[in-house]
Amino acid sequence: MTSLFTAARRCLDAATADDKPARTLRWADAFARGELSIPDDASPPEAIGMPGRPATPTLVHPRDLPRRGFGSIEGRAAFIHAVAHIEFNAMDLAWDAVYRFRGLPAQFYADWVQVAHDEARHFNFLRARLRELGFDYGDFDAHNGLWEMAEKTAHDGLARMALVPRVLEARGLDVTPGMIVKLRGLGDHATADILGLILREEIAHVAAGSRWYRWHCERAGVEPRTRFRELLREYASGVLHKPFNTEARLEAGFDLEELESLLAAAG
Repeated sequence: MTSLFTAARRCLDAATADDKPARTLRWADAFARGELSIPDDASPPEAIGMPGRPATPTLVHPRDLPRRGFGSIEGRAAFIHAVAHIEFNAMDLAWDAVYRFRGLPAQFYADWVQVAHDEARHFNFLRARLRELGFDYGDFDAHNGLWEMAEKTAHDGLARMALVPRVLEARGLDVTPGMIVKLRGLGDHATADILGLILREEIAHVAAGSRWYRWHCERAGVEPRTRFRELLREYASGVLHKPFNTEARLEAGFDLEELESLLAAAG
């Protein structure tokens, strides 16, 4: 029987916009059918400098990405491409959590395999929409901020759960509702419908981060709200931006004190 950790590494190594989501869906489905093992005696994970990536998009600093409005087809395509790039990275982030952190409860792995499966679907939906508009994934530049945070938290599952799902990925909960309104105002209901689906499922992904962050805190004997504030100060400078979607974040497992911490960290 193939190990889940082996499957996760194969998905991380996949290097094309076709292969990574295809491998993700195939191995996630295999896991759901009980065809992958979670060995207790697995060897430690190998270091991952960078997961498999296609030759394009070119990765640049976020400040070098041009700002485009939704008024043109190209501007709208650039926005869809940016979201697709987040979803492409999110597959790697979910598989990296599975691959990197060993000896955890089976439900931890089940949760993040499901997240990887969802992100692959999201990416495929967005890529199909890009193609309908005459573009494809890789046609615009992108940045590497999500994976850079994965590298910074590779040593600590607690920090990973606090910062990747609950800070970086949770940003989508804040900005997506406004994007949906703008797209519907332009008559682009196809893209708005995709974003609506993504928003509903991303709430569950952030909730998984909240759940496993608190599990890690309990295991380590640390107070989760205090530690969250500390991690925000240490890692999230310049990352957090107001306003926050309070309703969605509460649904995703934040409490009011944590939302106050986010507001304070955002300045």
